[in-house]
Amino acid sequence: MAASPAPAVDPSSVAADQLKSIIERIERLEEEKAGIAGDIKDIYAEAKANGFDVKVLRKIISLRKRDHDERQEEEAILELYLQALGMA
Repeated sequence: MAASPAPAVDPSSVAADQLKSIIERIERLEEEKAGIAGDIKDIYAEAKANGFDVKVLRKIISLRKRDHDERQEEEAILELYLQALGMA
């Protein structure tokens, strides 16, 4: 059974204009996101050049994004597991 072709969209229709607007907005945001990602990469490179451990910085950023209680709970479980393994 062959797939039915997509319905034709009249290029002069409101739907076509709306679709074009949506696509252009997404493309613009993707460009901005790429620029921001480049800026973040530059900051990590600067931190590394100044002697900071980038892996640790990324971990700190990750922790700061999370809820305090959630972070405390995870740290308590980690401590428990480390004690159970004789690593604490």
